[in-house]
Amino acid sequence: MEPSYKHLLNDIRAFVFDVDGVMTDGSLYLMEGEQYRVMNIRDGYAIVEAIKAGYHVMVISGGDSDSVRERLNGLGVREVHLGISDKSAMFNELLSKHGLQTKEVMYMGDDLPDYRVIQLAGMKVCPSDAIPEIKRLCHYVSPYTGGKGCVRDVIEQVMRVHGRWPFQSEHR
Repeated sequence: MEPSYKHLLNDIRAFVFDVDGVMTDGSLYLMEGEQYRVMNIRDGYAIVEAIKAGYHVMVISGGDSDSVRERLNGLGVREVHLGISDKSAMFNELLSKHGLQTKEVMYMGDDLPDYRVIQLAGMKVCPSDAIPEIKRLCHYVSPYTGGKGCVRDVIEQVMRVHGRWPFQSEHR
């Protein structure tokens, strides 16, 4: 019997997220000359808290958007890698750069571009609306969909296990 995914949370020191379908719901709003995405404010709060607590938060996405980069940089995410065609190579580069072991890294993806890279992570997670091929690989499927709190869900779980979630003692 495989141990509960909660056991894997103990080792997590870094989060790597895809953008479209994870930090957003995957929708694109098309306006004259522009494309817009929507991100969840609670996901953003959790990202800020994770960074303040010393976790590595990184993004690897095939999409490339100045507004996404600006939003993530504004949250304090310094490792924002957009327009990446080989996510696995970037993932390995980030582990090496930050001296991380695979067991210390959680990856959240939702679609086929994440298929190879998610397999490299120590903990594999996805939103509830991820494609079946990704869900089958994952240790945990968030009950939240992409762009609707799945990022907050996994960050909060890790930080609670480590006793680092804000106001945690007030909720016990």
